[in-house]
Amino acid sequence: MRTVVFDLDGTLADTSKDLIAAANACFQGLDLGNLLDPVDDAATAFAGGRAMLRLGFERAGRHGEDEVDRQYPILLDAYAQDIDRHTVLYPGTMEAVERLKSGGYAVSICTNKPEGLAETLMQRLGVRGAFGALVGADTLPVRKPDPAPFFEAVDRVGGTRNLSLLVGDTVTDRKTSAAAKVPSVLVTFGPTGRAVADLEPEALLDHYDQLDAVVAGLIG
Repeated sequence: MRTVVFDLDGTLADTSKDLIAAANACFQGLDLGNLLDPVDDAATAFAGGRAMLRLGFERAGRHGEDEVDRQYPILLDAYAQDIDRHTVLYPGTMEAVERLKSGGYAVSICTNKPEGLAETLMQRLGVRGAFGALVGADTLPVRKPDPAPFFEAVDRVGGTRNLSLLVGDTVTDRKTSAAAKVPSVLVTFGPTGRAVADLEPEALLDHYDQLDAVVAGLIG
C-alpha cells in the first residue's frame, strides 16, 4: 500500500510556542528569565528540546551538556503540563490527510517527540484517530534520521516501503528519507520558509492544498 508518513512538529502542527514556553520554564527555575523568544526562536524549537536548552544556556554564557541533561526532564514535564495551549494545526492539514486516505493511501506519523507526548498532543488536538500509527523518539532504540522509525511507521499501517514518502520540515527529515531511500517532501510554511529548498528534497510543499498532486507525482 502507498504510504505517506508525516513528521509532527513544524509539519502537521505549529508547536513552537508551547515548546519555547517549556524551555523558558526551565530557565525561569534557574532565575535566568525567558531566554528564548516564541517567534524568533521557532526554528530552534522544531530542532528539539535539547537544542532549545543549548541555545538558552549559550545566551546566558553557560556551556556544556551537563546542565542540558539536568534540565531536559524538567522541560518534558513542563511541556506535558501545558502541551496544547498555543499549538495549532497548519491550514488544510486534516483535509489533506482525509483526501489521501480517500485516495487509498495509508497515513502515519514519525516524530522525534517522545511517543507519549506525541500521543497526548494528537489526542488533545482531536486528530489522533486519523492516523494509522504513531512512532515517536523512544518507540525504538533509535530515532530519526535513522531510517528504522520511518520504516516502522510504514510497516505498522501495512504500507509498502518503496511506495512511501516522508513529509517533514527539517534537515533531520531530509536525512531520514535519504537513509530510507524514499522521496522527501519538505514544507515551506515553517519558520525557515523556502530555505528548506537548500536541502534538495524531491518536492516542496507551500500549502496542504497541494499535497495530493505532490504525492501522486512522487509515488503514484
